[in-house]
Amino acid sequence: MIGVSAHGVYVPRARLNKKSIATANSWFDASLNSIAKGERAICNWDEDTITMAVEAAKNCLASSNAAQIKSLYLASTTFPFTDRQNSVVLSEALNLQSNIRTMDIGASQRSATSSLISLLESDVESDALLVSSEHRRSKAGSRSEMLWGDAAGALIIGHKNVIAECIGVETSAVDFVDHYRGEESDFDYDWEERWIRDEGYLKVIPPAVEKLLNKANIKSEEIAHLVLPSDQARTPGAIAKKLGVAQEAVVDNQISSVGVAGAAQPIVLFSKALETADPGEYILVLGFGQGCDAILFRTTEAITKYKPFVGVESALANRREEMNYNKFLSFNNLIEKDIGKRGEVDKQTYLSGYNRRKDLLTGFIGGKCRVCGTVQIPREKYCVNPECNALDSQDDYTFADKLGTVATWTADRLTFDWNPPAYFGMVKFDGGGKIMMDFTEVEEGKIDTGSRVSVHFRIRQFDSVRGFRKYFWKAVIED
Repeated sequence: MIGVSAHGVYVPRARLNKKSIATANSWFDASLNSIAKGERAICNWDEDTITMAVEAAKNCLASSNAAQIKSLYLASTTFPFTDRQNSVVLSEALNLQSNIRTMDIGASQRSATSSLISLLESDVESDALLVSSEHRRSKAGSRSEMLWGDAAGALIIGHKNVIAECIGVETSAVDFVDHYRGEESDFDYDWEERWIRDEGYLKVIPPAVEKLLNKANIKSEEIAHLVLPSDQARTPGAIAKKLGVAQEAVVDNQISSVGVAGAAQPIVLFSKALETADPGEYILVLGFGQGCDAILFRTTEAITKYKPFVGVESALANRREEMNYNKFLSFNNLIEKDIGKRGEVDKQTYLSGYNRRKDLLTGFIGGKCRVCGTVQIPREKYCVNPECNALDSQDDYTFADKLGTVATWTADRLTFDWNPPAYFGMVKFDGGGKIMMDFTEVEEGKIDTGSRVSVHFRIRQFDSVRGFRKYFWKAVIED
């Protein structure tokens, strides 16, 4: 049998209170007050689709017994690079083998579910990793700004340790244009909500689901969990009613706590369903966008022993309230701010130099001396142990999964940072090795010498002149 053996999610810590959005914009559109309930997840300035994908994938792999990942699919409609394979960056940040098959899949809200179907139907011999991540921009004061959120989800597909086996799949391709984003556009253009519901969801989804259930010889009443991504709060319930699925089976889209995460939403909600599912339950996962994907799973006995490293519940709990709407606009480049002379320094990335040190920059790999066992970062020609100093003696040693301690730190308001002050200092890692690092998402008063940190893949710099972004690892204070 083939199915899902592990899952994981990532939700950014910052949660923007929706009242702050409504307060800033209801003078123009008073209807925003009616949906100003709860909060939405927002990326920090140094987060994007790739960095969230790294976090979700790491969380998924941490709870998996997968021996080796041979395929990696990254699904999104918000890739940072149009012509650079984003999934390769993800692969190297995860330190996966270079002989892995990588693929970017986008251009539709169904990109994640279509990727999932492709992996399930290909009957992969080795474990495959599917990651979907979304960081959508929306116009200030729009309905989308209220209802969307940033998040990522990941699944491991294979034949071993399966917690949810695939029972069947069905797809229909229908060019129903509920929204679109053209090549030169920064924002989606969508049509009227009721028309999308009546002519789109209610006409496109039911035939595909009914065909799938008939093939599987399953009654709609047997569906225990229905995953239907939508920023229309009542539409999943309407679909369930038309299909004959119990209303209690509808998995909440988390509009008031995270927001709808675009192409990543079906994977995030699927993960949420797997957290609470009992053995033998049917989970129906749907994807909507220029047609419909329908995938039916049945949980196995193995789900009773499986615990995600980071599931939806724990991701929701790891939150920090953000009331500053202007900060959100700045982080998403929705307003043009005066960043000062220090922010205008050229950020060109020398690709030859980057290529020489990408093991450090992307994989956060240091070295371990074969002679004396000393670990160090960065890895150099000579061992840093003064009693050793062996030449060319170091094997790869990853620091991406290591915890550390703050040895020194400073908060600098003279150095340019998108979220001043800039925090940086020396981090000493458990087991040896130390390096100067940037700290990110620091709350004032929450950092001190001796603070415990973990490391996370983040954006280091933007080169807006050439459209490049430089990634590196940063330290985050552990609560």
